[in-house]
Amino acid sequence: MTLVETGTRALVGAVFGPTAEGETGYASRLLHLLRTDMLVLWDKGFDSNAFLAQVTDTGAQVLGRLRSNRRTPVLTRLADGSYLSVIGTVKVRIIDAKIAVTCADGTSFTGSYRLVTSLTDARRHPATALVGLYHQRWEHESAYYALRHTIMNGRNLRSGDPAGIEQEMWSLLTLYQALRTVMVEAAESLPGTDPDRCCFTVALQTARDQVVQAAAVITDPADAGRLGLIGHRILTRLLPPRRQRVSTRKVKSPMSRYSTRHEDGRPDTSRTITGLDINVLEPPQSRPQLPAVSRDDRHTALAERRRHRILGLLEEDPNRLWRPRDIAS
Repeated sequence: MTLVETGTRALVGAVFGPTAEGETGYASRLLHLLRTDMLVLWDKGFDSNAFLAQVTDTGAQVLGRLRSNRRTPVLTRLADGSYLSVIGTVKVRIIDAKIAVTCADGTSFTGSYRLVTSLTDARRHPATALVGLYHQRWEHESAYYALRHTIMNGRNLRSGDPAGIEQEMWSLLTLYQALRTVMVEAAESLPGTDPDRCCFTVALQTARDQVVQAAAVITDPADAGRLGLIGHRILTRLLPPRRQRVSTRKVKSPMSRYSTRHEDGRPDTSRTITGLDINVLEPPQSRPQLPAVSRDDRHTALAERRRHRILGLLEEDPNRLWRPRDIAS
């Protein structure tokens, strides 16, 4: 589990261990690295009430996915189509949006985002801007790609014991961070250069050649300047400005829980996006009535009706939060 900075893809922190502990448990170990000037992006697997409270307690802001089956009370409807709500004891803002994508070859498809954020001021942070910003979370995936595929190139860790595996993992993370540092320094040496244009493969291959050939290890070549040979080659082989692209998510592992691909219209190969339309959906005006149930479903229905009543009370009184003394009374 890593905390990655979007834009530079630098590692802020990392933890790892046995699979007996879940993703949220490992993510909780990284919360001490958060600061009040950070905006945390996360996928919908991290939308538990407790984890949301832990992150907001650090002072950092949140923008993450919500699962579609989460039922959140509509406390205040906002002008941009989003609405204020509450999850646990945290006041949040919910954004439901449909996204229509048109590719360069004329194909199109639609998708949806359901986002939760602690940025409750709709005038300072419009819903459409936040939906577009959330797309940057995929830079986290490209960081994993660099670690797993570009550096490892299909190889497995060699160690057969936990201590050796831990040593190899930290070595990989250290190498990755060192290369990212050089890439950012190279981009900053040319004002206005986006770090996205720096090629990780060029940085890795140059570093590998220096180790294998012992070239420019002690003294940098004269034409490399203060950035060294790696920075020099990065700048001479800058990628074109990043363009919006889309493709379906391919799962290579037959044991993956994501092995079943949903046919949502996304192309099998990467294609350039020429049109992107974001439509923020307004919440329903009233909560629908629960249907009548048989006696066999009574126990399930009672729990559902209790939740339905609680959501109704929250909608009637937006300033009320459930506290232990409320429940005890």
